[in-house]
Amino acid sequence: MIRRALLACALGALAGCERGVHDMYEQPKYLPLAPSALFADGNSARPQVPGTVVHADGTPAGSSSGRNGAVAPLPPPGPALGVDANGRPLAQTGAASTPVYANPLPIDPQLLARGRERYTIYCAPCHSVVGDGDGLVVRRGFPAPPSYHSERLRRAADSHFYQVISEGYGAMYPYADRISPADRWAIVAYIRALQLSQYAPAAALSADDRAHLQGGAP
Repeated sequence: MIRRALLACALGALAGCERGVHDMYEQPKYLPLAPSALFADGNSARPQVPGTVVHADGTPAGSSSGRNGAVAPLPPPGPALGVDANGRPLAQTGAASTPVYANPLPIDPQLLARGRERYTIYCAPCHSVVGDGDGLVVRRGFPAPPSYHSERLRRAADSHFYQVISEGYGAMYPYADRISPADRWAIVAYIRALQLSQYAPAAALSADDRAHLQGGAP
């Protein structure tokens, strides 16, 4: 009798587990474009957050939705515009209205710290932590990006790096939909710091630093 009772309890428990798994199969969710009373407009599909930058084209643009080839590619974006510390566009006049202009954000330790954090996440795997293009994925066979310490990129405008981050370049994927405008400028500021770390003018060094260099100290 005891064995039969234990067997009946085990079968009941298994049936309960199956019901729990079945609930995972059929989770409560809204179907595309279904109505919803939770929102004032009555729609379950929510509009894009203001300021969202849509940046996808070609074959990947419609593949995940099953509309491959039915979505027209977006036109290429215009020149990158400067933003303030909150990511809002600056006035489209003066230097910020041309494709070549400097970082519009104030360069301070907080901006550089933010740039270093974002750079480590998004850029270092390919460009390396020092910016010489010898990142971990490059060492495993991915095409090497150019070194930030080349003369060409040391002379490039800040807006060049901003546009490459936004639009991509060569094998590099565009990051406009992953990195906010303010964070892109923070990364640009940190790239400049990396470049300065390798090509700092002697006149900018302190007397102690110059003494170390002249004495061959590390």
